[in-house]
Amino acid sequence: MRLLVFMAVMTAVWIGGHAYIGRRLFGRLGLSTRLRRLGWIALTLSGSTAMGSLWAARLGGDSSALRALQWVGLWLFGLTSVLFFLVLFSDVVGGAAKGMRKVLSSANPAPPDDPGRRGFIGKVASMGAVATSGGVGGVGLAQAIQLPEVVEVDVPIEGLPEAFDGYRIVQLSDVHVGPTIRREQLEGIVERANGLNADLAVVTGDLVDGYVDDLRDEVAPLAGLRGRDGTYFVTGNHEYYWDGPAWCDEVARLGLTVLNNEHRVISRGDARLLLAGCTDVKAGDLVPEHDSDPAGARAGAPDCDVSILLAHQPRSIDAASEAGYDLQLSGHTHGGQYFPFSVLVHLAQPYVAGLAKHDNTWIYVSRGTGYWGPPMRVGAPQEITLVTLRRA
Repeated sequence: MRLLVFMAVMTAVWIGGHAYIGRRLFGRLGLSTRLRRLGWIALTLSGSTAMGSLWAARLGGDSSALRALQWVGLWLFGLTSVLFFLVLFSDVVGGAAKGMRKVLSSANPAPPDDPGRRGFIGKVASMGAVATSGGVGGVGLAQAIQLPEVVEVDVPIEGLPEAFDGYRIVQLSDVHVGPTIRREQLEGIVERANGLNADLAVVTGDLVDGYVDDLRDEVAPLAGLRGRDGTYFVTGNHEYYWDGPAWCDEVARLGLTVLNNEHRVISRGDARLLLAGCTDVKAGDLVPEHDSDPAGARAGAPDCDVSILLAHQPRSIDAASEAGYDLQLSGHTHGGQYFPFSVLVHLAQPYVAGLAKHDNTWIYVSRGTGYWGPPMRVGAPQEITLVTLRRA
C-alpha cells in the first residue's frame, strides 16, 4: 500500500511537472497555436509513456512489448527530468535577475525595460534547455549501455596482518537487473569480475528491479560469480520493493551467502578477517525482522585482525564506526548517475562516491555497476570495483 501511495503521488507530481514545462517552454518559444497544440500532444505522449512504463513494471510481467515500452519510457523519463530542472533553473535565474534590476533601479533610475530583449533571452534559454537535455539524454544512453570499467582502490588498514596484505575484494553494486538491464549484460559483468581473480566477491545490494518469478532467468548468471573465499550478498532498498525475503532466498539458491545482519570469519593461518553484512537501513520499514543492525552483525564473532561491513547505503557509516569496523563497502548513490541528481544526492547521503575516512572507519562508495530507471549515465560512470587491502 505504501508503494502504491508513493506511485500515485509520483504520478501527480509528474503530471504537474509536465504542465509546468509546457507552459513555460512553449510560451517563451513564441510558438503558433498549431505548434503549441502539437507540442502539448508530444509532451503528453512522452509523459504518459514514461509513467506507464513505471506502472507496468510495478504490476509485474515480462514480454518484448513491455520491455520496449520500458526502454522508451524510462529514457524519456530521464530526458524530461533534465529538461524540467533546466527550465526551473532558468526561471530561478530570470527571477533573481528581475529582482536585482528592481533593487538597482530604485537607487539609480535605469532605462525602461525592453520586452523584445527579454523575449529574445527567454527564447534562447528555452532552446538551450531543449538542446542540452537532448544532448544529456543521448550521451547518457551511450554511456549507460556500456559494460562497467574496473576501478581499483587501495585501502590502508592499520594493524593489517601480512597474510591479508594485498587481499583483493571485487565489489558489484546496484546492478538493477530488470526493465532494461538483462541477462546478457549481467553475464558480461560477471565475466569481467571473475577475470580479476579476486579473493572475495561481494554484491552490496540493489541487484534487481522486479519480482523473482519475472527475473529468475535474468539473474541466473550471478551463480557464476567467483571468489576464492566465497561470494556474499547484502540487500539494498530495491530488493524490498519486490519482496526482499524472496530475493534473499533466490540469491542463496544461486550459491551466494546472504548476510542479513550476520558475519563470517576468513582465516589465513593465524590471521583472521571478519566479514559482516547488514540489511538496508530502511529494510525494517517494510520487513520488520530485517531491521538493519551493523553492530548485531558482528555479535558473537571472535577477535579478528580486520573487520569489514557490507552495507548498501553510506548512511550506515555512523553505526559501522561505532561498532568498530575498519572498512564499510557501500553503493546506493550511483554517484548521482546524471544531472541534477549528481547534485541533489549530496543532500541525502554523507558520502557519494569513492574512498573516505569517517572517524576511524574507511568507507568506499561504489558508483554502481548498472543504473536505476532512465538508461542514462553522465559524469558518473558505472564501475566494477576491485578493493585491495594494504598494510598502513
